[in-house]
Amino acid sequence: MTIDAHQHFWELGRFGYEWLDADACKPIKKTYLPADLKTHLDATGVDQSIFVQTQHNVAENEWILELCEQNDFLAGMVGWVDLASDECEAQLEQFKDNPYFVGIRHVTHDEPDDDFIVRDDVMRGLGVLEKHSMPFDLLFFVKHIKHAQTLGRKFPNLPMVIDHLAKPEIKAGNLDNWEANFRAAAKFPNMYCKISGMVTEADWKNWKPADLKPYVEIALEVFGPKRCMYGSDWPVCELAGTYEQVIRAAREVLGALSESEQADVFGGTAKRFYGIG
Repeated sequence: MTIDAHQHFWELGRFGYEWLDADACKPIKKTYLPADLKTHLDATGVDQSIFVQTQHNVAENEWILELCEQNDFLAGMVGWVDLASDECEAQLEQFKDNPYFVGIRHVTHDEPDDDFIVRDDVMRGLGVLEKHSMPFDLLFFVKHIKHAQTLGRKFPNLPMVIDHLAKPEIKAGNLDNWEANFRAAAKFPNMYCKISGMVTEADWKNWKPADLKPYVEIALEVFGPKRCMYGSDWPVCELAGTYEQVIRAAREVLGALSESEQADVFGGTAKRFYGIG
């Protein structure tokens, strides 16, 4: 069972999608729905995918849960609740028993406060997720990855996954401002990593799989295949490469792994982490 553990949908006009107004995002300022993804899954031998939130709005949860009911290749969704609100637990209880509702994410890296994720009110919300055993996706830039250690110590029973390796500066070939804190995060056994979102951190026009390899090798070294999972980050990835190019690059970079290790990265880890199937 091959699972894409990180993809998105959006429908222009349904929500604001303000980030699509940026000049750099103009190529992907259009509607992307399940039928669009299914073409790529079929072409690349991917069986299932996991949607990850784009909105700080519980209405997106409701919409995507409907899509999950209608499309059997959707294994689940990572939704959103307001971690900083007194309504956090009530919002979570509205969705948590739906078998397709498998996790929570907040677009942390767009918060003006670089320390947002370790604010007292947000930490209370993360405590609610831990209480209900609801996995959490950490969407960080390099400058935020230091907070993973704080969260790992504070919430040892909360499964957490670092999206996109915390977006290292692949285009610049920079490891120095990322590696130490990334390695430190991996010391917490409840912390996982998504091998995803790399091509948009590389040179959009000229990247090659070899550019991604040093970062993936570190992730595999410190997390191991049983705590790493593949994600396409489609359709954001289309800024730098097609769905097919992205998964082909991942398969090339991960090609030295054993068959069982590849089975973990390309499905098994996501199933265990999100409690799918």
